[in-house]
Amino acid sequence: MGTYLDARTSQNASTANSIAIPILVINTPQLFGQIGLITEGATTNPRVLLKGTISIQLPLALVGITIRIVRGTLSTDPVVYSATSTFNLSILAPQVITFSAADFQPPITPQLTYTAFVSSNLLGAIRVGPESFDGILVSD
Repeated sequence: MGTYLDARTSQNASTANSIAIPILVINTPQLFGQIGLITEGATTNPRVLLKGTISIQLPLALVGITIRIVRGTLSTDPVVYSATSTFNLSILAPQVITFSAADFQPPITPQLTYTAFVSSNLLGAIRVGPESFDGILVSD
């Protein structure tokens, strides 16, 4: 059974339609959440459980939205989770995308930083909220 070590939340937007941040560059990751977990007390089998949500108003075109979680601060850091959802032309309302990820046995450093990015393969996608990213660290 794991022992709780730390938990953090990055809450960029708490409610629907509370922001309007366009994704301006095609296929370029845009940060929407970041957390740092303190590893003090970690012994064996550290595990990080990550989850989040982001809501996006899509353009009236076939569009792919990619969520990427990295261990670090840059989009080029080691990828822990990546998924792409493709939406069709008939969707007019904002789309809520939720995800759940895990990082099994990450290196034990004083702090583990995780960053959530979103990208689109087409111009016209707008982040409208809510946006939330959180994680919990446990160890045996």
